[in-house]
Amino acid sequence: GGNPLAMAVGNAVLDVVLEEGFLEDVQRKALLLKQGLAGVADEFPEVLEGIRGTGLMLGLKCVMPNTKVNMALRDQHLLAVPAGDNVIRLLPPLTVTDAEIGEALDRIRAGARGLADAIAAAAAK
Repeated sequence: GGNPLAMAVGNAVLDVVLEEGFLEDVQRKALLLKQGLAGVADEFPEVLEGIRGTGLMLGLKCVMPNTKVNMALRDQHLLAVPAGDNVIRLLPPLTVTDAEIGEALDRIRAGARGLADAIAAAAAK
């Protein structure tokens, strides 16, 4: 026997994913996020080395240990997943909005700015 609740959830997910234009919109959002992250990496090369991944499953390659970057993002109330020793995974839902992407980019930029400022202050000593 199957689980009726699990089947109902699966059907609801398929209804959303199969809506006309849904996957194209996901691709557009992924490009928006990836371009925004590339801009942050360009702005703070002392913190972020580059962007990895496909679609909305993206990773920030960090110059410093990813634990420091992860803590800076948490300080900005953004949850991310450390991977390996120098990558931070970002896994937004497929239903993420443009406004939420913009807010996430603002928080990532603020976290990177804080780390860059700390690096500059340490170098000035």
